[in-house]
Amino acid sequence: MKTATIAQLKKELQYRSDDEILQLCLRLARFKKENKELLTYLLFEADNEAGYIEHVKSEMDEQFSLINTNSFFYIKKSVRKILRTLKKFIRYSGNKETEVELLIYFCEKLKDFQPSIRRNVTLMNLYERQLLFIEKKIAALHEDLQYDFGLLLEELRA
Repeated sequence: MKTATIAQLKKELQYRSDDEILQLCLRLARFKKENKELLTYLLFEADNEAGYIEHVKSEMDEQFSLINTNSFFYIKKSVRKILRTLKKFIRYSGNKETEVELLIYFCEKLKDFQPSIRRNVTLMNLYERQLLFIEKKIAALHEDLQYDFGLLLEELRA
């Protein structure tokens, strides 16, 4: 089966009634956890971005506290999982400011993590890549936000 484009889907959805669209959304939500999470964000959290950011930060704190620190292998595996989950939450929001704020928070947590990531090349490379990514994202923001986030980024580099 060939997948339809977004334009084709949009055109077809215009011809459907509200009740049919509701049924399609509910059926779509049944199939994947990500669809359910996105629908939850759009319905309940999209109007309160600050609350959403705090929720994601608290979830990230919890995930960092659960990391097995017995070896760097487990630390790397857990940090990659946290980053993957964070990127998924950022995709739901689609807000560039939220993306930068959450990535900066991730880097702060990673920098302060014990045992220090400075003792592992892979974790340091991951950290540096995220800083470069944040720097590129900051350039697309409003000037005032660029300055504020730029200061936070410099603190992370120090």
